[in-house]
Amino acid sequence: MRKELIVHQDPKSPISEIFRTLRTNIQFMNTKNKLKTILVTSTLPGEGKSWVSSNLAVTFAQAKKKVIIVDADMRKGRQYSIFDALPRPGLSNYLSGISVNEDAEASEDIANYIQQTEIDNLYLISAGNIPPNPSELLISPQMVDLLEQLKEMFDVVIIDGTPSQLVTDSLILTRLVDSTVIVTSSNETKKDDLKRIINNIENVGGKIAGIVVNKISMSSKKYEQSYYYGSKTTSKAKSTGKKSNKNGYNRASSMMGTRNASNSSPANKNSNKAPQNTKSNVNSTNKTTTRTKQSQEELPKALKKEKRPEKKEEISIEKTNDILNQINEYLDKEKKKLS
Repeated sequence: MRKELIVHQDPKSPISEIFRTLRTNIQFMNTKNKLKTILVTSTLPGEGKSWVSSNLAVTFAQAKKKVIIVDADMRKGRQYSIFDALPRPGLSNYLSGISVNEDAEASEDIANYIQQTEIDNLYLISAGNIPPNPSELLISPQMVDLLEQLKEMFDVVIIDGTPSQLVTDSLILTRLVDSTVIVTSSNETKKDDLKRIINNIENVGGKIAGIVVNKISMSSKKYEQSYYYGSKTTSKAKSTGKKSNKNGYNRASSMMGTRNASNSSPANKNSNKAPQNTKSNVNSTNKTTTRTKQSQEELPKALKKEKRPEKKEEISIEKTNDILNQINEYLDKEKKKLS
């Protein structure tokens, strides 16, 4: 299983919390239990469509829902690589009736195409062989029958579709599914392209659940202010000081910026040095406390030693006496001269 499944690899990370928020929003929309099939699409390739759909499926599975993810990108499907599953037989083999082996006939039983993943309650139908006519296969009655069967077998069906601006595969599926989620990329997706996709989905009769903005950079301050303040990354960032805070920022930004987020980040490597830093910090605090105690004890002695005002008064009296004596002598001389 690849490290792209952040919700499974690091369930206490802020990114996992965002996916749980997305799951909650979808569940609130499903008030009458009619929202079972969800299509995940994007405007262009590379916006994180497959990454979002796979992690969203994991969040539903963690909520004790029986979930299946269908890789409907029969041109360039990659869900099998994310879950370390078999690439075929898959969706194209079921819809076309062509088996992996050309000599044999494809099975009509949908159970032969469903693979169980390493995650509990989560199943997968891979894309299968690359067909010459993916759009025609999605229009076929077999696709409608497939979705009806999956609705009866599973609680949630998540479909990883194709980018909507390049091909019409996802636009076809928007009419068959209950709702659609559009994945966009921050500072990359153009507003005109997004508006065009929304209009196309609405024109064919599809429903849009919402838009997911991907690849948003997170600052280290926001990363540490996550709900799981006791998570690994946050505690390491606090224990290792400024250097680890910088690494925490890199880890958070890489998780949002790329789909291949890994747990082997510099923050994990620097965490081994954390106990030494904490010891030094404890020693430094002990030194400061002892110094403050010594300074408090020595403070009265210092005040007793420094009786400078009295000395200054003594010195000033002697000087005034000398001046007065000089004045008296001068006056006596002047009197003698006058007499």
